[in-house]
Amino acid sequence: MLVATPALLVPFTKPSTAQAVLVLALLAAIFTLIEYNSRYPGMLEFRFAPPYNRLRFVSLAAIVVAVSVMVRGQVVPSGLSGALDGLAARLAGAVDFPFSPVRLMAGLAPEGADAGMAEVLRRAAALAYALSLGMVIGFAVCVRFLGWPTRSGPFNVWINLPLFDPTGGGDVLYRLRRDALLNLVLGLLLPFAVPAIVRIGAAVIGPVSLADPQTLIWTVSAWAFLPASLLMRGIAMQRIAAMIEDKRRRSYAAARSPVEEGRALQGV
Repeated sequence: MLVATPALLVPFTKPSTAQAVLVLALLAAIFTLIEYNSRYPGMLEFRFAPPYNRLRFVSLAAIVVAVSVMVRGQVVPSGLSGALDGLAARLAGAVDFPFSPVRLMAGLAPEGADAGMAEVLRRAAALAYALSLGMVIGFAVCVRFLGWPTRSGPFNVWINLPLFDPTGGGDVLYRLRRDALLNLVLGLLLPFAVPAIVRIGAAVIGPVSLADPQTLIWTVSAWAFLPASLLMRGIAMQRIAAMIEDKRRRSYAAARSPVEEGRALQGV
């Protein structure tokens, strides 16, 4: 339903686009069904550490639905689309400053496009960016104040990080912190880098037509969600590294205590 939502909400969807969306939606459904019904780790990380993936899905759904309703409102106005458009306008006024991610994303409007299309792109980018930041802040609250991931039970690194090989060489703690820092840096830089990459790609392989509603919705959603998802992964990896370091410290302290007790008895 998430994959099909833009095609269902936006009017005048082409038959070829609807068929492609149907195929992609079925593939996404099959992948999710297999992944969450498997008893062994697959490709999704933190599958057994809620609400990590739940928060990501809800946030992505909110971004896609909000932007789709905004785009639909340009053709079929409604009270909901008007409210979202007003909220997006206020957000755009707050975060649209020189060299901001929203300003760079709004600059991808095709040359010769009318002012209305450029304004829709600007407001959609501001709304999607605000929702993605809300996802990151919500997850940070779960980590800092709600005890993620140990609140729901013991945390197993193997089943929650199936693509991370603890025997790949080097200290696990160092590798986790390195991956966390890499994800945090990428998450901070991608909102600025993606518009530049799109411009370079347009110069090499041809322009991307954001005038098409489906392209606009998914481009803005991916631009906002993927960097925020990397930030979430970086925070999660840093949290796991801190848990491993704390467990090591307690294990070393427990191993030293009998030795220290023996030395004290010898001194007596």
